[in-house]
Amino acid sequence: MLRLCLLLIVVLCACDREAPPGRDTAQTVPIGQGMGIDPDSGFARATLPRAFEFPADHGAHPAYATEWWYFTGNLHTDDDARFGYQLTLFRIGLVPGAAADDSDWRTSQIYMGHLAISDIGQGLHHSRERFSRAAVGLAGAQSDPLRVWLGPWSIDGTPGGTFPIRLKAEDNDIAIALTLERGDRPRVLQGEQGLSRKGAAPGNASYYYSHTRLPTRGEIRIADRHYRISGNSWFDREWSSSALAADQAGWDWFSLHLDDGRDLMFYRMRGKDGVAQRFSSGVLVDAEGTTHALSLDGVKSEPTRTWQDENGVAYPVAWNLSIPQHALELHIEAAFDDQVMRHTVRYWEGAVVVSGSHSGAGYLELSGYAN
Repeated sequence: MLRLCLLLIVVLCACDREAPPGRDTAQTVPIGQGMGIDPDSGFARATLPRAFEFPADHGAHPAYATEWWYFTGNLHTDDDARFGYQLTLFRIGLVPGAAADDSDWRTSQIYMGHLAISDIGQGLHHSRERFSRAAVGLAGAQSDPLRVWLGPWSIDGTPGGTFPIRLKAEDNDIAIALTLERGDRPRVLQGEQGLSRKGAAPGNASYYYSHTRLPTRGEIRIADRHYRISGNSWFDREWSSSALAADQAGWDWFSLHLDDGRDLMFYRMRGKDGVAQRFSSGVLVDAEGTTHALSLDGVKSEPTRTWQDENGVAYPVAWNLSIPQHALELHIEAAFDDQVMRHTVRYWEGAVVVSGSHSGAGYLELSGYAN
């Protein structure tokens, strides 16, 4: 959904664009302040449905201010040790158009990455952040074959077909090396034929597609422990030049794999009053691959428990989600409470367990919460 890049446009503009080679650094911007600032008006806006073209749309869209390649998954070993993972690579346009060509280091694009592993058995969340400018091969994206890279972190597809996709990322004491197969689910164009509206203003929207259930296998490493794992992943792609409206605080985003074979995504655009707004939306994909659009009118979402981090920020880590039209009465609970991403942008993103009328597993993202 409308990922953290809304803020990162502002955060990363604070980077010294002529910094020495290596990892770029950025100042932290308060999330409420940053997400309310629109990108430069010279960027393209998502205003109307468009015809998607593949493999071209797997690659970068530099006319837009932000985009992301986002993977999460719920994995297990043969002896049922359970893990969650997140790998997200972001592209952020600093200014519209190409950079001047007077230096190999000059660029108008910055890349950022987030890597996380949730060790559910130990109740430990490990996460890392990486930045680089899109210059001299340090970071970038291409469409055929799909390849997005940020230093040693990479997303690599297969020529002509995208899948299987291989994810590789390592940072000191954590690493993932995963292969994601296409599976039997269709690509899902979210919202209105891929136009996902987030607010009332024209262009307050993204172009958004998903692959909702990707059989996954490979290895993760935590310190000196290596785990052979398998499970399912979720792959989201979005690009936009949007920002939160003045009355919006953030969003709550669910992606769930139900054990009856259905996949569910729903995001709540949340007002500053804490109430879900009418732009909240989602999709249910049944086991045969048929998609069913979800709107706020048909989905009742209610937090049932909060957890406070060390700064006193309360995150709703347990929810009831009711969709009567599809006979779903779900309880969604964090696999463990502390899955906060403590980086340039601070947010909660982690593995969840589903119970109630149906069981399953998935991921929850909570953005825009503060004291």
